[in-house]
Amino acid sequence: MSNLVVLSLLTGLSATLVGAAFDGNMNYASPSRRHSGLGIDVSHVSRRSLKRSAVSYEAEELDFTHGIASGDPFPDSVILWTRIAPSLESDTSNITVEGPVPLYSHDTQTYIKADPAPICAEWKVFANESQDVVSSGEAYTTSDIDYTIKVEATGLQPFTTYNYQFTICGSNKTSPVGRTKTTPSADANIPELKFAVFSCSNYPNGYFNAYGNAARKDEQDYFVHLGDYIYEGNAKGERAHAPPVYLFSLHDYRTRHGQYRTDPDLQLASQNFAWIATWDDHEVSNNGYRDGSSALNNTEQSFLNDGRVSVDQRKMNAVRAYFEWMPIRQVDLDDNLRIWRSFQMGNLLDLIVLDTRNYDRSITSLDWNDDYIDLIRNDASRSLMGSHQENWFYNQLSKSSDRGATWRIIGNQIIFSHIVESYGYGGDNWNGYIANRNRTLKHLYDNNISNTIFLAGDSHQNWVSDLAWLDEKPYETETGAGAIGVEFAGTAVSSTGYSGLIAPARNEARNRVGNNTVLQWQDGYYRGYFLLSVTRDRLQARYYGSPSVASRNSWDLPLANFTVVAGENRLSRPVAGGSVEAGFLRGGETKPTNITLNTDTWEWDIVGYDQMYIAT
Repeated sequence: MSNLVVLSLLTGLSATLVGAAFDGNMNYASPSRRHSGLGIDVSHVSRRSLKRSAVSYEAEELDFTHGIASGDPFPDSVILWTRIAPSLESDTSNITVEGPVPLYSHDTQTYIKADPAPICAEWKVFANESQDVVSSGEAYTTSDIDYTIKVEATGLQPFTTYNYQFTICGSNKTSPVGRTKTTPSADANIPELKFAVFSCSNYPNGYFNAYGNAARKDEQDYFVHLGDYIYEGNAKGERAHAPPVYLFSLHDYRTRHGQYRTDPDLQLASQNFAWIATWDDHEVSNNGYRDGSSALNNTEQSFLNDGRVSVDQRKMNAVRAYFEWMPIRQVDLDDNLRIWRSFQMGNLLDLIVLDTRNYDRSITSLDWNDDYIDLIRNDASRSLMGSHQENWFYNQLSKSSDRGATWRIIGNQIIFSHIVESYGYGGDNWNGYIANRNRTLKHLYDNNISNTIFLAGDSHQNWVSDLAWLDEKPYETETGAGAIGVEFAGTAVSSTGYSGLIAPARNEARNRVGNNTVLQWQDGYYRGYFLLSVTRDRLQARYYGSPSVASRNSWDLPLANFTVVAGENRLSRPVAGGSVEAGFLRGGETKPTNITLNTDTWEWDIVGYDQMYIAT
């Protein structure tokens, strides 16, 4: 009897320890463990792993299949991510998120033959110089969460660089050593922060040279990604999408995330920098809003013709895969669609990250309703964010100003500025939600909130503008007087922009600048990114272009440099110092040199390519 008691106690203790290790992996809480119907049942998973039939993998059967990553840094913690699996392939089951099964229930003995053998990983964070371990732990993963591991390393010091590494438990098999960095404490006096800003990385369209160039140059503290990190299409070519279909199922989205993480430049950038990311539309579906997207709407006909999946189910599949594969915190476990959040970085700046795509967004352009959008674009009821997020946004702006932060930097997906194209107004950016933009500008002007910088992606082109409330507040385009801030919108990592030659692209940029009083510089030819350098006195944006993404290369072309002096709320004149490499600059010159840096060799050369994109 005593042996049975001891055995029972040991089994209970083992289950407790295993359960704790499962709990250590944040992805078991995706999208929510607070509600029985919205989180994976860890007790089921851990009990399943204790059965006699559960044969553990040997370390030599496993690999760190997709590198390592870190993200969402806080002053005292950071998120670490990896995937340890027997193959590159994702779990093929979609049963846990569809049909009659309780949402995310993993009583898998009933519904699916799931892998009963958990994979154990140890992780550690150690000082960059002394190698002393400052945070460590253990976590399990299974096929339930696609073998991903996401942990929060705590007990760290503010604004400090650390190394981190994963090890398969009971073995010498380790991941590469990564590097990450915490953020400053909210009241710290920080002289400078630098951010590399990216958007729109389309795998089949081209190589992710921009990630690699920024990572090798190693100038930034953090990577910021404004969305379209993956694309949901089925493009062909030498980097054809996997799976070769439009994405609808959980397996589809998991596989696509996995494919993107095989890119060596994305792996390099993820391994060595903490990422702060938000999604745009293509992480789910093109031109998304709260009730659908351009390719899927809440109608029976759309359901039957487009994937036989509901809008809500498709969005849930995409969101779950995103949280599994990205080093990102879930801000609110009661609100699985919430990705909007803010980061206080010393008394220098607040980074306010928005979701203008998927969170309670009013209907947008769907490629067949543009006339309707044109009629309602100024309706007061329309919102890009929904009332909850919108009010939170205005409160964040005010709190940031009240606490004395010098700068407010807005991580936003789509172009905010009042831009008129040759065909008129677009319906899928802030122009389609004029009342929402006016409410934002009114809050800034009425509360005298200065030093506000909007960041944007989405358009696959570069745009730099003064922020002004046209027709409501006076604005002088030559001097920038009357502006309330500045917008820096960046081109794509690899997605298609202007598809012609450089000279016609420059003519198009000239027309755009000429037609828009707030727009100071525009370029649609180059792929790339920009580097934001922020000090108490000034903010600088340096734009870089990839001469071609049709091949993997390390050429990095400086395109233009811009300055905003603190308190002036406009671009410093002469804008860009009066000269740029590409595009068209209001009141300045375009002086193409093609003098380009090789970020592998640190040599400069005159470089040109005949082809910008991969043929798809």
